[in-house]
Amino acid sequence: MVRSVRRSRLTGALLSAIALALVATGCGGDSTTAADAKRNPSPTAAADRVEPLAGPPAPRLPVTVNSADGRKVTVASADRIVPLTGSLSEIVFTLGLGERVVARDITATFEQAAKLPVVTRAHDVSAEGVLSLRPTLVLADTTTGPAEAIGQIRDAGIPLVVVDPAKSLADVGTRIDAVAGALGVPTAGAELRKRTEDRIDAVREQIPAGGQDGGKPRVAFLYLRGSASVYLLGGRDSGASSLLEAAGAVDAGKESGLTKDFTAITSEALAKAAPDAILVMTKGLDSVGGMDGLVTIPGVAETPAGMDRRVVAVDDGVLLNYGPRTDEVLRSIITQLYANGK
Repeated sequence: MVRSVRRSRLTGALLSAIALALVATGCGGDSTTAADAKRNPSPTAAADRVEPLAGPPAPRLPVTVNSADGRKVTVASADRIVPLTGSLSEIVFTLGLGERVVARDITATFEQAAKLPVVTRAHDVSAEGVLSLRPTLVLADTTTGPAEAIGQIRDAGIPLVVVDPAKSLADVGTRIDAVAGALGVPTAGAELRKRTEDRIDAVREQIPAGGQDGGKPRVAFLYLRGSASVYLLGGRDSGASSLLEAAGAVDAGKESGLTKDFTAITSEALAKAAPDAILVMTKGLDSVGGMDGLVTIPGVAETPAGMDRRVVAVDDGVLLNYGPRTDEVLRSIITQLYANGK
């Protein structure tokens, strides 16, 4: 799940570690107790579906667009689309062009894409798999790879448009515009951008004035894959800061001085971050054995979050997408974070 989670945001050694975790596929069951559920009530899980715009738009092609890797790409047809990240798939489907998508990345977990063939392995693109589906357009972002596979697709004459990854709420609209432009549906893109931004703004209005003491809760983002012994604390570039700050919280890892994307969890780092709550992905929490397993990770039990067993869990396939469902992500974080008036 490297590039889902963070093909857009996780890099270097972290990518390798997460890929290993996915291949291991060793996530355990959720051992959260009834007491945990009372402390950390979760909102009713929404169906894992995207909400397309009303009426599929008709692409106006050809168009020539600027690819994020510095190339100009001419798109003549959007009849057979292959988005190479889950977040890009989400935008294409939400624009109303899902019936034109012929393959998916493993991180496209939503219901409408579930039956499509997967053309990645541990998030590395299979050029042969992509080309076998005769795409007329391939969408990628700047961390999609390996480079050899991207080159092979381009050498076959397939238009391939690279989109800048989204790292914050400010990138949501720009990314929607870029995908819509490449598909020849800029009007639909403008509509989706406005709908998404309006929904995010509406959710932000629901944030309580403050916690029990009137201050902002400190939240640490932990990336966990127990099956591969991957335990990481998010820093400034983890991708979660914008969401936490939009939810009225402080990114504890960033505020404690962690300038990289992720750092291996240590008791010292967690003590310095001193989080009131911990943000995790649901599969990551499952992989360590739920809340009972989480507090056995060195340093967690000694934090305010660990002592209160206060966790915010969001689905892996959507947490850091910064796309059309980001309002749902933000609402989930707010609902869980401020449960019981905290």
